Amino acid sequence: MPRGKKPPKSAEKLPKAERRQQILTVAREVFARRGYHQTTVDDIVVEAGVARGTFYLYFEDKRAVFSDLIDRFAQLLTMAIVRIDPADPVRSVEEQVLENIRRIIGTCLSERSLTKILFSDALGVDSAFDRKIHGFYETVVQLLTESLKDGQSLGIVARGEPRVLAYMTIGALKELLYQAVTLGLAEESAAVLTEQIYGFIADGYLRVGKPGKKGRGVG
Repeated sequence: MPRGKKPPKSAEKLPKAERRQQILTVAREVFARRGYHQTTVDDIVVEAGVARGTFYLYFEDKRAVFSDLIDRFAQLLTMAIVRIDPADPVRSVEEQVLENIRRIIGTCLSERSLTKILFSDALGVDSAFDRKIHGFYETVVQLLTESLKDGQSLGIVARGEPRVLAYMTIGALKELLYQAVTLGLAEESAAVLTEQIYGFIADGYLRVGKPGKKGRGVG
């Protein structure tokens, strides 16, 4: 390197935690752009500006990086989902439903690369990884199923198998979010997407009105 020229930031000495996060951040973008199967460790280290040896100090292989990214995103999504409390004295059920949808969509739109990775590349890596992803979806399905059961007991959710309703809801939300991140919809579209998903649910099995309006009663 020429005398007096400052090395690029990626080549500077960083604390271990920062270096690991730097590799994860770069890998997230490479995976989202190229796909898991087309991405190599070389692709990641070149963009991160680190040596292969440095990469292997933190991760065993590209699967380990991918797994870490999925785990972090799954945790973010799980934390965004709050079980509906029909007895909440401050917020109505419909307001809580809207807030959950808003939180999920907001999380996905703020982490577009990870959303694209989860919905397009996460399955098919290997059998163990598939079990990890199915386990994540099962957690989300169970959270929603329990909320729907509570709603049915209160007469604010239509009759039907709660688990089936949960799958239908998650399927619709998943497809909408995938299209949103793939088409590059702006983050301000989160409010529009929230209203559309809520309208889909309200016109389907949810027996409440929109927040601030009188409910439609049990159908």
